[in-house]
Amino acid sequence: MTVRFPYRGWLFDLDGTVYLGEALIPGAAEVIAALRADGRRVGFLSNKPLQTREDYAAKLSRLGVPASADDVINSSLVLARHLRALDPGAPVFVIGEPPMLAEMRAHGFEVRDDERVRWVVIAFDRTFTYAKLNTALQAVKQGARLIATNPDRTCPVEGGEIPDCAGMIAAVEAVTDRKVEAIVGKPSPIILEVALQALGCPASESVIVGDRIETDMVMGRRMGLATILVLSGVTRPDDPRIAALAPDHVLRSVRVLIG
Repeated sequence: MTVRFPYRGWLFDLDGTVYLGEALIPGAAEVIAALRADGRRVGFLSNKPLQTREDYAAKLSRLGVPASADDVINSSLVLARHLRALDPGAPVFVIGEPPMLAEMRAHGFEVRDDERVRWVVIAFDRTFTYAKLNTALQAVKQGARLIATNPDRTCPVEGGEIPDCAGMIAAVEAVTDRKVEAIVGKPSPIILEVALQALGCPASESVIVGDRIETDMVMGRRMGLATILVLSGVTRPDDPRIAALAPDHVLRSVRVLIG
């Protein structure tokens, strides 16, 4: 099997691109194996902070795509690194699930359950509650600043979509009357810089493969990567934004990458 395109560095989105829920997208394992066999650099880039990088690597490996934690960059890692550079060891309140909290602790932050913090970290959180929203409000009233992992409205799952981090961001911004200072996930250059460094390839020799126009494709366009939109996730073939943004390639799925 040969890969249809010449790019040296390949960044793959995960949800909706390589897999949906616990189901591998048909052809994904063969495509990634062919790229690696041809000496291409392959990395995985996810906005979802619900698992650790080790969890993502274990899932990929279980589904038939061998991977290590170093192959994966996700928004929780990038946020923790970014905030550590801004305010190392700061007390933070995290709207997020246990892997997100663990990432913050691993990077030296004091994770608190009350409003006595310098930052409110907003992440995709399926356990989001009124109590968390109130703590965020009280923290901001005492001077805390806002930062978030990713801007996604929904997350693709088997059978449809579920609410993503944009819902948590909107709720916090609405009650606090403050805007997040940074959203580090795609399409931010913050996450792409980390990913390209891990990949070991410049943007000019790399391509991003993803199912979202507003994150994957917009980021690639802005930062000088080639773009491959796959229609196996949230973007539908009749979406007018496809023509407006004009990705370099639009494919049914990653399966079409090899001939």
